[in-house]
Amino acid sequence: MTRVLVVEDDPQLVRALKINLQARRFDVEEAATGGAALRIAAARKPDVIILDLGLPDMDGLEVIRGLRDRSRVPILVLSARHTSEDKIRALDAGADDYVTKPFSMDELLARLRAATRRQQAPEGRSEDAVVTTEGFTVDLAAKKVLRGERSVRLTPTEWHLLEILITHPGRLMTQRRLLLEIWGPTAGDSTNYLRVYMAQLRRKLEADPSHPRYLITEPGMGYRFEP
Repeated sequence: MTRVLVVEDDPQLVRALKINLQARRFDVEEAATGGAALRIAAARKPDVIILDLGLPDMDGLEVIRGLRDRSRVPILVLSARHTSEDKIRALDAGADDYVTKPFSMDELLARLRAATRRQQAPEGRSEDAVVTTEGFTVDLAAKKVLRGERSVRLTPTEWHLLEILITHPGRLMTQRRLLLEIWGPTAGDSTNYLRVYMAQLRRKLEADPSHPRYLITEPGMGYRFEP
C-alpha cells in the first residue's frame, strides 16, 4: 500500500484528503507543521508527500529543501500560491509537481499516481535505456533518435535538452534548471535559447509541431516530456 504524508494545517482539508486517499487504498499520515513533516518523513519513509507551502512554523520551501537533503521522495505541492514565480521557486527547491488551490480531487489523484509511477520506474539514465513513443525512439546509450526507420540528426544542444526531458518523464523541468544544466550559470535568464531549441526539436520529432504531443510547454515555467 502506498504511504502518503499529507502536510497541511487546515483540518477540514486534511479530513477531505484523508477520506479520498484512504478510499483509494492509500495509507495516510498527517503533519500540521513543517517540523513534524520532517520528523515523520525521516521516521516513516513515505512513498509520496503532499505539501502545503503556508505552514505555521516554517515556509514550505524550507520543508522541501530539508526533505531533499535526505531523500528523493516525490513531493507534490498543494498551495493557494498561484503565480508562476511561486511555482518555479517550489520546483527549483526540489518539488516534483504543483497543484493550486482550489483544486479538483481527480486532478490531484492523477498527479499523485503519476508521481508514484515515476518513483517506481527504473532510472532513465541507465546505459542501455531506450525510450520509445508512438512518434519516435531515443537510444540514450547510442545517442540516436529514430522516427520510424529514419535516423534524426540532432545538434549537441538539441540532444542535451531532449535527454534531460526524456529522463524525467512527466516531470516539469523549469526554465532556470534547463538553462543551468545546458549552458551553465552564464546563461542567466536567456529563455529565448530554450524556445529556439525546443521549436527545433518539435520540428524534428513531433507530427504536428504547433500542437505537440510529447514536448509540452508549461507557460512561464518550463517544459515537460509526456511519454
